[in-house]
Amino acid sequence: MAQRLPGRVIAVNHIPAALFAPRVAQVSSTQPITAFAGAPVAALATVRQDGRPHIVPVVFAVDPDRDDLVYTAIDTKPKSTQHLRRLDNIEHNPAVSLLVDHYDDDWTLLWWVRADGTAVVHRSGDEVGRGYALLRAKYPQYERVALNGPVVRIEISNWVSWYGG
Repeated sequence: MAQRLPGRVIAVNHIPAALFAPRVAQVSSTQPITAFAGAPVAALATVRQDGRPHIVPVVFAVDPDRDDLVYTAIDTKPKSTQHLRRLDNIEHNPAVSLLVDHYDDDWTLLWWVRADGTAVVHRSGDEVGRGYALLRAKYPQYERVALNGPVVRIEISNWVSWYGG
């Protein structure tokens, strides 16, 4: 069962350390955040102006100095425009969620971590530089793909996790 706790506290549910090896040597209260941060992709959920959900996959980086900050950005991968619905949605309603999960045929190894927070779109300034730097550090693909669009900074207010074991 998932547990909800406000702020930076997270429900651990005794997730086995082996699930996250070798990144995590032992179980700790930050393990779900570590698993989240190490995931290659997340689903970003925003709310359209008509109230319907809008979900897209994104690459992201958790700030190593503040695990309540997550960055994602618009890069030059093929898109019809850099004026994306997710950006409009955030500017209309900044409440967002990010979800990462792990599937395994052994269902005792299933897990997910969700981060709920408030997003801000940055088109220039220090937050753009910080987001680009964190994304480049996590994804070697950014040596070949340009980061030149807006950065979305998400301040996490709630972490929720679940595991199948």
